[in-house]
Amino acid sequence: MMTESKAQPKDKAGSRSASRLAAVQALYQLASSEEAVPALVISEFRAWRLGKEVDGDVYTPADEELFSDIVMGAWDRRGEIDAHIGAALTGSRTIDRLERLVLAVLRAGAYEAMARPDVPTPVIINEYMDVAHAFFTGKEPAFVNGVLDNVSRQVRSGSGR
Repeated sequence: MMTESKAQPKDKAGSRSASRLAAVQALYQLASSEEAVPALVISEFRAWRLGKEVDGDVYTPADEELFSDIVMGAWDRRGEIDAHIGAALTGSRTIDRLERLVLAVLRAGAYEAMARPDVPTPVIINEYMDVAHAFFTGKEPAFVNGVLDNVSRQVRSGSGR
């Protein structure tokens, strides 16, 4: 079940967590638009959301470099990323049947697993489970955990563990 989009990462998580949350929101926005332009979405987030007050909510300042890297990287490599996510799905689940926000979380996490060897696998999985918890109260965070664990094993060949 989706909760309000005013979700914020835990205060102690800092700017990198805020970057990941914002990146998922930006990826969701891109996936929701037929005329998506990643550079424009990134620019809008930097100008109007990251570390700003929106409708009475103050957003945590984010690591803008990490935010931009995740959004551009995940969007540009979404075909490759989606293939890894699809391979990690079990049963009758297919990538086409995933809720758009869950897919945005998975794309961001899978991108980091593929392209950010500086970030340990457990950190990636925990961060994106936290993002999933910010939006969902059901089984989605556990689903994100399982899929990202599987994707990480595919793309990291045991490194980072």
